[in-house]
Amino acid sequence: MNSPSLTLSRGIARVTEAAHGPYQSAVIRIGFAGTWLLFLLREFPHRQELYGPSAPWGWNLAEQLTSDNHAFTALLWSDGQLWFECCYALAVLTTAALVLGWRTRTASVLFMVGVLSLQNRSVFVGDGGDNVLHLMAIYLMFTRCGQVWSLDARRAAREAAARARGEHVPADRVGPALWAVSGLGLGAATLTGRFDGDWLIPALLWTSWVVLALWWAVQRRAAWHEPRALLDVLADIVHNGALVVIMAEACLIYATAGWYKIQGSRWQDGTAVYYPLHLDYFSPWPGLADLMSSSGTIMMIAAYGTVMVQVAFPFALLNRRAKNVLLVLMMTEHAVIAVVLGLPFFSLAMIAADSVFLPTPFLRRLGDLAARARGRLARRAGGRVPAPRSPEESTADHVGFTA
Repeated sequence: MNSPSLTLSRGIARVTEAAHGPYQSAVIRIGFAGTWLLFLLREFPHRQELYGPSAPWGWNLAEQLTSDNHAFTALLWSDGQLWFECCYALAVLTTAALVLGWRTRTASVLFMVGVLSLQNRSVFVGDGGDNVLHLMAIYLMFTRCGQVWSLDARRAAREAAARARGEHVPADRVGPALWAVSGLGLGAATLTGRFDGDWLIPALLWTSWVVLALWWAVQRRAAWHEPRALLDVLADIVHNGALVVIMAEACLIYATAGWYKIQGSRWQDGTAVYYPLHLDYFSPWPGLADLMSSSGTIMMIAAYGTVMVQVAFPFALLNRRAKNVLLVLMMTEHAVIAVVLGLPFFSLAMIAADSVFLPTPFLRRLGDLAARARGRLARRAGGRVPAPRSPEESTADHVGFTA
Protein backbone atom coordinates (compact mmCIF):
# COMPACT_ATOMS: atom_id res chain seq x y z
CA MET A 1 0.00 0.00 0.00
CA ASN A 2 1.41 3.38 -0.99
CA SER A 3 1.90 6.19 1.46
CA PRO A 4 -1.14 8.38 0.50
CA SER A 5 -3.50 5.40 0.76
CA LEU A 6 -2.01 4.41 4.11
CA THR A 7 -2.38 7.96 5.42
CA LEU A 8 -5.98 8.12 4.21
CA SER A 9 -6.86 4.78 5.81
CA ARG A 10 -5.32 5.86 9.11
CA GLY A 11 -7.25 9.12 8.97
CA ILE A 12 -10.54 7.31 8.32
CA ALA A 13 -9.81 4.86 11.13
CA ARG A 14 -9.04 7.68 13.54
CA VAL A 15 -12.30 9.45 12.77
CA THR A 16 -14.47 6.32 12.99
CA GLU A 17 -12.83 4.18 15.67
CA ALA A 18 -13.83 6.24 18.73
CA ALA A 19 -15.42 9.44 19.97
CA HIS A 20 -12.37 11.57 20.64
CA GLY A 21 -12.01 14.20 23.34
CA PRO A 22 -14.37 12.70 25.95
CA TYR A 23 -12.95 14.91 28.70
CA GLN A 24 -12.96 18.02 26.52
CA SER A 25 -16.57 17.44 25.47
CA ALA A 26 -17.54 16.84 29.11
CA VAL A 27 -15.89 20.02 30.35
CA ILE A 28 -17.52 22.20 27.68
CA ARG A 29 -20.85 20.55 28.46
CA ILE A 30 -20.47 21.45 32.13
CA GLY A 31 -19.03 24.88 31.27
CA PHE A 32 -21.71 26.08 28.88
CA ALA A 33 -24.63 24.52 30.70
CA GLY A 34 -23.30 25.78 34.03
CA THR A 35 -22.93 29.30 32.67
CA TRP A 36 -26.49 29.32 31.35
CA LEU A 37 -27.83 27.84 34.61
CA LEU A 38 -26.12 30.50 36.71
CA PHE A 39 -27.51 33.19 34.42
CA LEU A 40 -31.07 31.83 34.64
CA LEU A 41 -30.90 31.60 38.42
CA ARG A 42 -29.39 35.06 38.84
CA GLU A 43 -32.00 36.64 36.57
CA PHE A 44 -34.92 34.70 38.03
CA PRO A 45 -36.27 37.77 39.88
CA HIS A 46 -35.97 39.79 36.65
CA ARG A 47 -37.24 37.13 34.21
CA GLN A 48 -40.43 39.06 33.47
CA GLU A 49 -38.56 42.19 32.37
CA LEU A 50 -36.14 40.14 30.25
CA TYR A 51 -38.29 37.52 28.55
CA GLY A 52 -41.85 37.78 29.90
CA PRO A 53 -45.01 38.59 27.90
CA SER A 54 -44.95 42.18 29.20
CA ALA A 55 -41.20 42.77 28.68
CA PRO A 56 -40.06 46.12 27.19
CA TRP A 57 -39.34 44.26 23.97
CA GLY A 58 -43.01 43.43 23.60
CA TRP A 59 -44.58 40.21 22.43
CA ASN A 60 -45.82 41.80 19.20
CA LEU A 61 -42.40 43.25 18.39
CA ALA A 62 -40.73 39.91 18.99
CA GLU A 63 -43.31 38.16 16.81
CA GLN A 64 -42.71 40.61 13.96
CA LEU A 65 -38.95 40.14 14.17
CA THR A 66 -39.05 36.35 14.26
CA SER A 67 -41.46 36.29 11.33
CA ASP A 68 -38.80 38.12 9.32
CA ASN A 69 -35.64 36.30 10.43
CA HIS A 70 -37.35 32.92 11.10
CA ALA A 71 -35.63 32.55 14.46
CA PHE A 72 -36.96 29.78 16.67
CA THR A 73 -38.49 30.55 20.07
CA ALA A 74 -41.12 28.55 21.88
CA LEU A 75 -41.99 31.56 24.04
CA LEU A 76 -43.92 33.07 21.14
CA TRP A 77 -46.25 30.09 20.87
CA SER A 78 -48.44 31.77 23.49
CA ASP A 79 -48.51 35.12 25.27
CA GLY A 80 -49.88 33.61 28.48
CA GLN A 81 -48.07 34.00 31.79
CA LEU A 82 -48.39 30.31 32.65
CA TRP A 83 -46.73 29.27 29.37
CA PHE A 84 -43.82 31.61 30.04
CA GLU A 85 -43.31 30.29 33.58
CA CYS A 86 -43.40 26.69 32.36
CA CYS A 87 -40.84 27.42 29.62
CA TYR A 88 -38.51 29.17 32.04
CA ALA A 89 -38.78 26.40 34.61
CA LEU A 90 -38.17 23.76 31.92
CA ALA A 91 -35.08 25.66 30.76
CA VAL A 92 -33.69 25.65 34.32
CA LEU A 93 -34.40 21.94 34.86
CA THR A 94 -33.01 20.73 31.54
CA THR A 95 -29.90 22.87 31.94
CA ALA A 96 -29.30 21.40 35.40
CA ALA A 97 -29.77 17.91 33.93
CA LEU A 98 -27.14 18.64 31.29
CA VAL A 99 -24.68 19.91 33.89
CA LEU A 100 -25.09 16.69 35.84
CA GLY A 101 -25.04 14.57 32.69
CA TRP A 102 -28.45 13.01 33.35
CA ARG A 103 -30.02 11.61 30.16
CA THR A 104 -27.50 13.65 28.22
CA ARG A 105 -28.86 12.99 24.75
CA THR A 106 -32.33 14.27 25.61
CA ALA A 107 -31.05 17.00 27.93
CA SER A 108 -28.76 18.44 25.24
CA VAL A 109 -31.68 18.77 22.80
CA LEU A 110 -33.91 20.43 25.41
CA PHE A 111 -31.00 22.65 26.45
CA MET A 112 -30.75 23.92 22.88
CA VAL A 113 -34.50 24.55 22.80
CA GLY A 114 -34.32 26.51 26.05
CA VAL A 115 -31.37 28.64 24.98
CA LEU A 116 -32.86 29.51 21.59
CA SER A 117 -36.32 30.16 23.00
CA LEU A 118 -35.15 32.66 25.60
CA GLN A 119 -32.44 34.40 23.60
CA ASN A 120 -34.55 34.78 20.46
CA ARG A 121 -37.44 36.13 22.50
CA SER A 122 -35.44 39.25 23.45
CA VAL A 123 -32.58 39.61 21.00
CA PHE A 124 -31.32 42.88 22.52
CA VAL A 125 -30.65 41.30 25.91
CA GLY A 126 -27.17 39.88 26.30
CA ASP A 127 -23.65 40.29 24.99
CA GLY A 128 -21.02 38.41 23.02
CA GLY A 129 -21.08 35.56 25.52
CA ASP A 130 -24.73 34.92 24.67
CA ASN A 131 -23.84 34.66 20.98
CA VAL A 132 -21.20 32.05 21.80
CA LEU A 133 -23.64 30.14 24.00
CA HIS A 134 -26.27 30.34 21.25
CA LEU A 135 -23.99 28.58 18.78
CA MET A 136 -22.48 26.09 21.21
CA ALA A 137 -25.93 24.97 22.38
CA ILE A 138 -26.57 23.75 18.83
CA TYR A 139 -23.15 22.13 18.45
CA LEU A 140 -23.37 20.31 21.80
CA MET A 141 -26.43 18.47 20.54
CA PHE A 142 -24.23 16.51 18.11
CA THR A 143 -21.56 15.51 20.64
CA ARG A 144 -21.36 12.50 22.91
CA CYS A 145 -20.66 14.78 25.85
CA GLY A 146 -21.77 12.36 28.56
CA GLN A 147 -19.00 9.77 28.19
CA VAL A 148 -17.27 10.87 31.41
CA TRP A 149 -18.09 13.08 34.40
CA SER A 150 -21.81 12.41 34.07
CA LEU A 151 -24.57 10.48 35.78
CA ASP A 152 -25.03 8.61 32.50
CA ALA A 153 -21.44 7.38 32.64
CA ARG A 154 -21.87 6.33 36.27
CA ARG A 155 -25.07 4.45 35.46
CA ALA A 156 -23.45 2.73 32.46
CA ALA A 157 -20.43 1.68 34.55
CA ARG A 158 -22.63 0.22 37.29
CA GLU A 159 -24.78 -1.66 34.78
CA ALA A 160 -21.69 -3.08 33.06
CA ALA A 161 -20.28 -4.17 36.43
CA ALA A 162 -23.60 -5.81 37.33
CA ARG A 163 -23.68 -7.72 34.05
CA ALA A 164 -20.08 -8.84 34.59
CA ARG A 165 -21.14 -10.29 37.94
CA GLY A 166 -24.05 -12.09 36.27
CA GLU A 167 -26.70 -9.93 37.91
CA HIS A 168 -29.96 -8.97 36.25
CA VAL A 169 -30.12 -5.36 35.08
CA PRO A 170 -33.70 -4.03 34.99
CA ALA A 171 -34.93 -2.47 31.78
CA ASP A 172 -34.70 1.29 31.49
CA ARG A 173 -38.07 2.95 31.92
CA VAL A 174 -37.08 6.60 32.27
CA GLY A 175 -35.59 6.90 28.78
CA PRO A 176 -38.67 5.59 26.91
CA ALA A 177 -40.91 7.79 29.10
CA LEU A 178 -38.90 10.89 28.20
CA TRP A 179 -38.99 9.87 24.54
CA ALA A 180 -42.77 9.43 24.59
CA VAL A 181 -43.41 12.75 26.33
CA SER A 182 -41.09 14.64 23.98
CA GLY A 183 -42.74 12.95 20.99
CA LEU A 184 -46.17 14.05 22.15
CA GLY A 185 -44.90 17.61 22.56
CA LEU A 186 -43.26 17.61 19.12
CA GLY A 187 -46.35 16.17 17.49
CA ALA A 188 -48.63 18.71 19.13
CA ALA A 189 -46.38 21.62 18.12
CA THR A 190 -46.17 20.36 14.54
CA LEU A 191 -49.89 19.68 14.09
CA THR A 192 -50.87 23.06 15.53
CA GLY A 193 -48.55 24.91 13.14
CA ARG A 194 -46.10 26.20 15.75
CA PHE A 195 -43.18 25.47 13.43
CA ASP A 196 -44.57 27.35 10.43
CA GLY A 197 -41.90 29.46 8.73
CA ASP A 198 -39.00 27.58 10.32
CA TRP A 199 -37.72 24.22 9.13
CA LEU A 200 -34.20 23.79 10.57
CA ILE A 201 -35.03 23.44 14.27
CA PRO A 202 -38.07 21.15 13.68
CA ALA A 203 -35.91 18.98 11.41
CA LEU A 204 -33.23 18.73 14.11
CA LEU A 205 -35.79 17.91 16.78
CA TRP A 206 -37.58 15.25 14.76
CA THR A 207 -34.31 13.72 13.60
CA SER A 208 -33.07 13.53 17.19
CA TRP A 209 -36.35 11.94 18.28
CA VAL A 210 -36.18 9.27 15.58
CA VAL A 211 -32.48 8.58 16.26
CA LEU A 212 -33.16 8.12 19.97
CA ALA A 213 -35.87 5.58 19.17
CA LEU A 214 -33.59 3.73 16.77
CA TRP A 215 -30.73 3.74 19.26
CA TRP A 216 -32.94 2.34 22.02
CA ALA A 217 -34.33 -0.39 19.77
CA VAL A 218 -30.87 -1.51 18.65
CA GLN A 219 -29.49 -1.51 22.19
CA ARG A 220 -32.40 -3.69 23.33
CA ARG A 221 -31.55 -6.42 20.83
CA ALA A 222 -28.43 -8.22 22.01
CA ALA A 223 -28.14 -10.10 18.71
CA TRP A 224 -27.98 -6.96 16.58
CA HIS A 225 -24.22 -6.56 16.67
CA GLU A 226 -23.82 -5.07 13.19
CA PRO A 227 -26.51 -2.36 13.51
CA ARG A 228 -25.14 -1.43 16.93
CA ALA A 229 -21.61 -1.14 15.57
CA LEU A 230 -22.87 0.95 12.63
CA LEU A 231 -24.71 3.35 14.94
CA ASP A 232 -21.61 3.67 17.12
CA VAL A 233 -19.47 4.53 14.10
CA LEU A 234 -21.98 7.11 12.86
CA ALA A 235 -22.28 8.64 16.32
CA ASP A 236 -18.48 8.83 16.61
CA ILE A 237 -18.21 10.54 13.22
CA VAL A 238 -20.86 13.10 14.13
CA HIS A 239 -19.27 13.68 17.54
CA ASN A 240 -15.77 14.16 16.13
CA GLY A 241 -17.07 16.49 13.43
CA ALA A 242 -18.98 18.59 15.97
CA LEU A 243 -15.89 18.81 18.18
CA VAL A 244 -13.85 20.07 15.23
CA VAL A 245 -16.55 22.65 14.48
CA ILE A 246 -16.46 23.85 18.11
CA MET A 247 -12.68 24.23 17.92
CA ALA A 248 -12.92 26.05 14.60
CA GLU A 249 -15.60 28.36 16.02
CA ALA A 250 -13.37 29.29 18.97
CA CYS A 251 -10.44 29.99 16.65
CA LEU A 252 -12.65 32.08 14.37
CA ILE A 253 -13.89 34.15 17.31
CA TYR A 254 -10.37 35.00 18.44
CA ALA A 255 -8.97 35.51 14.96
CA THR A 256 -11.70 37.90 13.84
CA ALA A 257 -11.62 39.78 17.15
CA GLY A 258 -7.85 40.18 16.98
CA TRP A 259 -7.68 41.29 13.35
CA TYR A 260 -10.52 43.78 13.80
CA LYS A 261 -8.74 45.23 16.82
CA ILE A 262 -5.59 45.73 14.76
CA GLN A 263 -7.55 48.07 12.48
CA GLY A 264 -8.73 50.25 15.37
CA SER A 265 -6.75 53.40 16.14
CA ARG A 266 -7.32 53.04 19.90
CA TRP A 267 -5.83 49.57 19.85
CA GLN A 268 -2.92 50.78 17.74
CA ASP A 269 -1.98 53.51 20.20
CA GLY A 270 -2.57 51.22 23.20
CA THR A 271 -5.40 53.19 24.86
CA ALA A 272 -8.41 51.00 23.98
CA VAL A 273 -8.60 49.29 27.38
CA TYR A 274 -8.62 52.66 29.19
CA TYR A 275 -12.04 53.82 27.99
CA PRO A 276 -14.34 50.95 29.08
CA LEU A 277 -12.79 51.14 32.54
CA HIS A 278 -14.33 54.61 32.93
CA LEU A 279 -17.85 53.70 31.79
CA ASP A 280 -20.31 53.32 34.64
CA TYR A 281 -21.88 50.27 33.00
CA PHE A 282 -18.51 48.45 32.99
CA SER A 283 -17.19 49.65 36.35
CA PRO A 284 -18.57 47.53 39.20
CA TRP A 285 -15.36 48.31 41.16
CA PRO A 286 -14.45 51.94 40.36
CA GLY A 287 -11.48 51.90 42.71
CA LEU A 288 -9.95 48.88 40.99
CA ALA A 289 -10.60 50.37 37.56
CA ASP A 290 -8.94 53.65 38.59
CA LEU A 291 -5.95 51.78 39.98
CA MET A 292 -5.43 49.88 36.73
CA SER A 293 -6.00 52.87 34.45
CA SER A 294 -3.63 55.07 36.43
CA SER A 295 -0.67 53.32 34.80
CA GLY A 296 -0.14 53.94 31.11
CA THR A 297 2.23 50.98 30.97
CA ILE A 298 -0.43 48.59 32.25
CA MET A 299 -2.94 49.93 29.72
CA MET A 300 -0.50 49.53 26.85
CA ILE A 301 0.47 45.99 27.89
CA ALA A 302 -3.20 45.03 28.26
CA ALA A 303 -4.12 46.42 24.83
CA TYR A 304 -1.18 45.04 22.88
CA GLY A 305 -1.18 41.75 24.79
CA THR A 306 -4.86 41.18 24.04
CA VAL A 307 -4.36 41.72 20.32
CA MET A 308 -1.26 39.54 20.12
CA VAL A 309 -2.83 36.66 22.06
CA GLN A 310 -6.01 36.68 19.98
CA VAL A 311 -4.24 36.85 16.64
CA ALA A 312 -1.61 34.25 17.59
CA PHE A 313 -3.91 31.67 19.16
CA PRO A 314 -5.08 29.85 15.98
CA PHE A 315 -1.44 29.51 14.89
CA ALA A 316 -0.36 28.39 18.37
CA LEU A 317 -2.44 25.23 17.96
CA LEU A 318 0.41 23.90 15.83
CA ASN A 319 2.63 23.80 18.92
CA ARG A 320 1.39 22.16 22.10
CA ARG A 321 3.45 24.21 24.53
CA ALA A 322 2.62 27.52 22.89
CA LYS A 323 -1.05 26.56 22.85
CA ASN A 324 -1.06 25.76 26.57
CA VAL A 325 0.69 29.03 27.43
CA LEU A 326 -1.81 31.07 25.42
CA LEU A 327 -4.70 29.15 26.98
CA VAL A 328 -3.53 30.21 30.43
CA LEU A 329 -3.17 33.81 29.27
CA MET A 330 -6.63 33.89 27.66
CA MET A 331 -8.38 32.30 30.63
CA THR A 332 -6.61 34.72 32.96
CA GLU A 333 -7.68 37.61 30.75
CA HIS A 334 -11.31 36.50 30.85
CA ALA A 335 -11.16 36.12 34.61
CA VAL A 336 -9.90 39.70 34.87
CA ILE A 337 -12.67 40.89 32.54
CA ALA A 338 -15.26 39.13 34.74
CA VAL A 339 -14.07 41.00 37.83
CA VAL A 340 -12.94 44.39 36.52
CA LEU A 341 -15.58 44.97 33.82
CA GLY A 342 -18.40 43.10 35.54
CA LEU A 343 -19.02 40.59 32.71
CA PRO A 344 -19.00 37.23 34.52
CA PHE A 345 -21.21 35.28 32.12
CA PHE A 346 -19.37 36.50 29.04
CA SER A 347 -16.11 35.42 30.64
CA LEU A 348 -17.48 32.05 31.74
CA ALA A 349 -18.77 31.35 28.22
CA MET A 350 -15.39 32.18 26.68
CA ILE A 351 -13.50 30.12 29.28
CA ALA A 352 -15.82 27.21 28.49
CA ALA A 353 -15.03 27.64 24.78
CA ASP A 354 -11.30 27.72 25.57
CA SER A 355 -11.62 24.51 27.59
CA VAL A 356 -12.05 22.41 24.45
CA PHE A 357 -8.29 22.87 23.87
CA LEU A 358 -7.21 21.78 27.36
CA PRO A 359 -4.87 18.75 27.32
CA THR A 360 -6.36 15.41 28.35
CA PRO A 361 -3.73 14.61 31.06
CA PHE A 362 -4.55 17.90 32.79
CA LEU A 363 -8.29 17.16 32.71
CA ARG A 364 -7.72 13.65 34.04
CA ARG A 365 -5.65 15.00 36.92
CA LEU A 366 -8.38 17.56 37.56
CA GLY A 367 -10.91 14.75 37.73
CA ASP A 368 -8.69 12.81 40.12
CA LEU A 369 -8.41 15.83 42.41
CA ALA A 370 -12.18 16.28 42.32
CA ALA A 371 -12.72 12.62 43.20
CA ARG A 372 -10.29 12.86 46.13
CA ALA A 373 -12.00 16.02 47.36
CA ARG A 374 -15.35 14.26 47.17
CA GLY A 375 -13.93 11.35 49.13
CA ARG A 376 -12.59 13.61 51.86
CA LEU A 377 -15.95 15.39 52.15
CA ALA A 378 -17.77 12.06 52.36
CA ARG A 379 -15.43 10.79 55.08
CA ARG A 380 -15.89 13.96 57.09
CA ALA A 381 -19.63 13.51 56.80
CA GLY A 382 -19.31 9.95 58.06
CA GLY A 383 -19.98 8.27 54.75
CA ARG A 384 -18.09 5.44 53.11
CA VAL A 385 -16.38 5.84 49.74
CA PRO A 386 -15.80 2.50 47.98
CA ALA A 387 -12.54 2.02 46.14
CA PRO A 388 -12.89 2.28 42.37
CA ARG A 389 -13.04 -1.08 40.62
CA SER A 390 -11.44 0.03 37.36
CA PRO A 391 -10.06 3.20 35.73
CA GLU A 392 -13.27 3.51 33.70
CA GLU A 393 -15.52 3.23 36.73
CA SER A 394 -13.25 5.56 38.67
CA THR A 395 -13.57 8.11 35.88
CA ALA A 396 -17.35 7.77 35.89
CA ASP A 397 -17.43 8.26 39.66
CA HIS A 398 -15.81 11.67 39.30
CA VAL A 399 -19.25 13.03 38.54
CA GLY A 400 -20.02 12.88 42.25
CA PHE A 401 -18.00 16.05 42.82
CA THR A 402 -19.37 17.72 39.69
CA ALA A 403 -22.92 16.88 40.68
